[in-house]
Amino acid sequence: MTDTPDLSGKTALITGASRGIGRAIALALAKAGAHVLVLARTTGGLEELDDEIRAAGGKASLIPMDLGAGDNIEQLAGALAQRFEKLDILIANAAVLGELAPLPDIDPRVWQKTLDINVTANWRLIRAFDSMLRKSEDARVVFLTSRVGGEKPRAYWGAYAVSKAALEMLAETYAEEAKNSRVSVAIIDPGAMRTGLRAEAMPGEDPKTLPEPEELTPLIYEALTDELTGARHFSFRARPRQ
Repeated sequence: MTDTPDLSGKTALITGASRGIGRAIALALAKAGAHVLVLARTTGGLEELDDEIRAAGGKASLIPMDLGAGDNIEQLAGALAQRFEKLDILIANAAVLGELAPLPDIDPRVWQKTLDINVTANWRLIRAFDSMLRKSEDARVVFLTSRVGGEKPRAYWGAYAVSKAALEMLAETYAEEAKNSRVSVAIIDPGAMRTGLRAEAMPGEDPKTLPEPEELTPLIYEALTDELTGARHFSFRARPRQ
């Protein structure tokens, strides 16, 4: 069990923060003292998260935004650079499932959106926030991946699996380019968790058999505090269900 680190004075940007894993991470970092910049498309979910963070004594700034729309990411980076001297933590969590179907049957628009959100948006985040990350004394960039992107091919998971495999290479490449800086990179595979995306992929599965996103918190703390070399991979191991 990793102790709660002291993240006082640190600024953290979390994408896909209104629900599921992103929400759990945002709340955990806020409780540890970080000023969390929570980004998601759903304003209502962000406002509910803000209420919970404030009730826990934390501090949050809400960013209702679609990562895949126009130059939103670059505009956001410019605005945040005016307000914050640096960015200490970037949690790249936002993702879409796409369509579970044979490759020839996937709608081209769905394929493109899956790659846009799961890969291209994360490249644009790196591109837009690299300078702010390099101003931190110990910046951490954490990418949330999936085992379907790094294991053997799995039928019907084409768009999602391809996007996650590409995301891991993106993360590893950035780690190589940043290895002489104070920016460290972690890649976390949370496994099957009780999230909306999992329910979309496995509608017949009993969610009570899956771990809650909050159980990922110790692994997140570990990724933010351990000494990292290259792009270090972390995998969550769930406790046995009762």
